[in-house]
Amino acid sequence: MVSHESASLTKSPIQSANEGKPMSQQELRALIAAADDAINREDFDALMAFYADDATLVVKPGMLAQGKAQIRQAFEAIAAYFNHSLRVSQGEMTIIEAGDTALVISRTLLSAHAKTDSPFAMERAATYVFRKDAAGAWRCAVDNSYGTELLMPG
Repeated sequence: MVSHESASLTKSPIQSANEGKPMSQQELRALIAAADDAINREDFDALMAFYADDATLVVKPGMLAQGKAQIRQAFEAIAAYFNHSLRVSQGEMTIIEAGDTALVISRTLLSAHAKTDSPFAMERAATYVFRKDAAGAWRCAVDNSYGTELLMPG
C-alpha cells in the first residue's frame, strides 16, 4: 500500500506545472469565454480589447491577419461568410504558463446554422498564445484556431 506522502512524490511534472496558478488560469478561461461571446454577438469593438496591438490571427492556413485593424477586418469578413450565424465556444482546455506568457490549447467548437451553402459545425484543436501587457492584463498575441492543422499538407 502506498502512503499518501509517497503518492504525492510521484506526481508527474505535467500535473504539477498547473498547480499554484489557479487565478491566472481562471482569468484566462473567463477572458476566452468573453472573447467568444463578443464573436458570437459580432461586437468587434469589444473583441479587439482582447488582442495585443501586434497580435496575429490565423484566418485560415496560409492567411494571417496582423494587428488589430486587420484582425477586425478578418472577423467582419468571417461573420459575413457565415451569414452572421457563427457560434464559437471552447471545450476542454489546457493552460501552460511561463512568466508573463501563456499557451492555451483548447478544443474549439464552431457552428453556423445559416451558412449560405450548408449548415456548418466542427471541432478544432486550437492554440492561443497570451501575454501580459504593461498593466498586467492578459492579451492574445497569437490566435490560431487551426492549431496543428497548419502542419497538414494542403
